[in-house]
Amino acid sequence: MAPDGEEQDAYILGVDCAVEKFTGTVITVVHRKNDVEEKWIVVPEGMTFTKEEIMEQIRFQEQYFDSKIVM
Repeated sequence: MAPDGEEQDAYILGVDCAVEKFTGTVITVVHRKNDVEEKWIVVPEGMTFTKEEIMEQIRFQEQYFDSKIVM
């Protein structure tokens, strides 16, 4: 459970189609300085991304927050 009392949110990277269920590896956490939530970055097993690649893919949402990728 996330600090807001809801289920933990995650960005799934490395998958180019909508999924109902996904099993992968948490490679990092996005810490929001101005929000109680953190977001997990989940990828298919064995896949990696740099901080820059991650931020490029999640910028559409994280641009509204003071976010930091913690690796």
